[in-house]
Amino acid sequence: MLNTITIMGRLTADPELRHTQSGNAVASFTVAVERDFGEKTTDFISCVAWRQTGEFISKYFRRGSLLAVTGSLQSRKWQDRDGNNRVSWEINVDHAYFTGEKANTQEAVNVEPPEFEELGDDEGGKLPF
Repeated sequence: MLNTITIMGRLTADPELRHTQSGNAVASFTVAVERDFGEKTTDFISCVAWRQTGEFISKYFRRGSLLAVTGSLQSRKWQDRDGNNRVSWEINVDHAYFTGEKANTQEAVNVEPPEFEELGDDEGGKLPF
């Protein structure tokens, strides 16, 4: 059986990072994903990321950040306050990716390009290797 899902969208809020009693990190967040067909609509997809993946997402992504995630789709069954059976779906994230969005200019690091030396023509136009 195959259960793999990949989505790309924007975070609706900052990821919420918590830790279990055993110390494992878990990040919860929602990704807004636009549909490319028909009337323009947006789906809001709940995601959960564990351990290093959750820490990575909570460290580098904020509300409005564009990201791509891959993982597996899972359902959870629960009862609401009135005793009605409910089902919710979420992505159990395995990997998160930057999507090429430019960094915030205040956070960007200015790096000077390396200086290059001109090659001399000592070898009569032949390459030195």
